[in-house]
Amino acid sequence: MFRFLLILFISLGYTLSLAGQSEVEWLTWEQALERMKVEKRKIIVDVQTTWCSWCKKMDARTYKKESIATKINEEFYAIRFDGEHKEDIIFNNKIYSYVSGFGKKGYHELAKEIMNGRMSYPTTVFMDENLKVIQPIPGFQGETTFRMIMDYFSGNFYTHTPWHKFERNYSRLGQPTTPANIQPQVQPVRNH
Repeated sequence: MFRFLLILFISLGYTLSLAGQSEVEWLTWEQALERMKVEKRKIIVDVQTTWCSWCKKMDARTYKKESIATKINEEFYAIRFDGEHKEDIIFNNKIYSYVSGFGKKGYHELAKEIMNGRMSYPTTVFMDENLKVIQPIPGFQGETTFRMIMDYFSGNFYTHTPWHKFERNYSRLGQPTTPANIQPQVQPVRNH
């Protein structure tokens, strides 16, 4: 009986420790587009390759962080996309294919399009609810910077606040910027 209770206690503790962990729910293009029919969200596309060491570092140091994974899962649809994907993808009523390059390496036309022709890995592409590219962000992004970038796009600050102003206020406040943080309150005019 004691042995059974000990095993049960250890199993329960292990299960509870896993319950607190969160991972990004990576979708395919098809899955994300299906979900968009039910609930519109912005999309994060992690464009990477199997050979990219910085892609692996960003996965381990950024995407595996619970705060990052939780925010992505709550506010975005996340797509992990190999920039050298070999199969055709239909997106926005257009067929995108693999283009072979010099030697072994080539690229996927959809990766090239959403990265605005700048093939660099990793690149994180933010898309709006209408499947339009907001901006590709090339290179490795650490947890703090990536959180700030996600807040910038998820809060629609990109529509009215320049990045440098958002970044300055975000860093100063240590939290997401709000319009009240950026613009001082309007002082009422008193009529005498």
